[in-house]
Amino acid sequence: MDRFFKLTENGTSVKQELLAGFTTFLAMAYILFVNPDILGAAGMDVGAVFVATALAAMTGSIIMGLVANYPIALAPGMGLNAFFAFSAVIGMGLSWQAALLAVFFSGVIFLGITVFKIREKIIDAIPEELKYAAGAGIGLFIAFIGFKNAEIIVSDPATFVALGDLSAPGPLLAVFGIVVTIIFVVLGFKGAVFYGLAITAIVGVITGFTTLTGVVSAPPSIAPTFLQAFQVDWQNEVFTVQMVGVVLTLLFVVFFDTAGTLFAVATQAGFVKNNRLPRAGRALFADASATTIGSLLGTSTTTAYVESTSGVAVGGRTGLTAIFTGLLFVVALFFSPLLSIITGHVTAPALIIVGVMMATSLRFIDWNKMEIAIPVFFTVITMPLTYSIATGIALGFVLYPITMLVKGRGKELHPLMYLLFVVFIVYLGFLHQ
Repeated sequence: MDRFFKLTENGTSVKQELLAGFTTFLAMAYILFVNPDILGAAGMDVGAVFVATALAAMTGSIIMGLVANYPIALAPGMGLNAFFAFSAVIGMGLSWQAALLAVFFSGVIFLGITVFKIREKIIDAIPEELKYAAGAGIGLFIAFIGFKNAEIIVSDPATFVALGDLSAPGPLLAVFGIVVTIIFVVLGFKGAVFYGLAITAIVGVITGFTTLTGVVSAPPSIAPTFLQAFQVDWQNEVFTVQMVGVVLTLLFVVFFDTAGTLFAVATQAGFVKNNRLPRAGRALFADASATTIGSLLGTSTTTAYVESTSGVAVGGRTGLTAIFTGLLFVVALFFSPLLSIITGHVTAPALIIVGVMMATSLRFIDWNKMEIAIPVFFTVITMPLTYSIATGIALGFVLYPITMLVKGRGKELHPLMYLLFVVFIVYLGFLHQ
């Protein structure tokens, strides 16, 4: 084990890697309950999604540990699950089976372009401002979903949205959870989001808002989602503009979400040398493999988690950390009864705080340059307003070339940007046809 993972070389030990793996697990365990809640909105079986989430996290983390030897854990990604449920299924009208197939396609394409080293060229072609805008916009979208699920924000016939009744039990529980989670985050707790979710759930049981039916049991059946990606109407759901748009959006978000996470974790661990990440191809291969496998199990895109930095902070330096994290997700399979107390009001604080974290990328935008500020603003604001991540990304890719050309900076754009400009105009034109 020492030779395979190079524990001594990296100044670590099995005990230290176990502690790091446990820390990472606690930091990202909230996804076990948030993901079923989000995908359940798309009509998927909550119990089956819980199992698929745990198995996808286990598989992805173990592959990352064995193939890339990095202390980076994987699980179904926040933002990507929201796009799956609220944009692809609810917004565009795809069945959740077709949305799973789109995830599968994106995983296979991701594998191909990783093997042939095309990924880096595509990343370099897209302006960094649009990358930051996409992350921030998804953060606002996730936060909006959280406020909506908590009934803190409600519909209003006169103003479209309004403040809900904060004295009602559900919203009051969510507000409590938000405050508790904020306290944990500000104090720097590694598992802040998970702790906030857990305490909110416990208070919900104590106050009688939810009822705990059990703690430990055999895992639910995964049959309702397993291999359902291929149970689709191929003519009417697969060969459509909507499917192309979903796959393109998944690829775009995964491109930069994964790259950003890998470099963030690797930089903290001291792996990055001369702005290059050793074994980057292996790490990207593990990420793409996890997405493909996760779609077959029955969950949205599986990707690297920035929460892995919490494990690195306590000494995780090798893939053994990721493997231990993955094995803990297997243990978590036997705690499915807890899903009964994880309502939308309980998960709302997690969605809102994760949204805050994602929105911090806006600090990298030069707001003094209107040719940049305008497409970035449209990208960010239209995601929550149209309830569609894909629409926000499409508008950004359409407006950016226009503003740059008007400013006389058109030559600075990679030719691929003009191709994507045409693709997204067609996509927007056919979106509601």
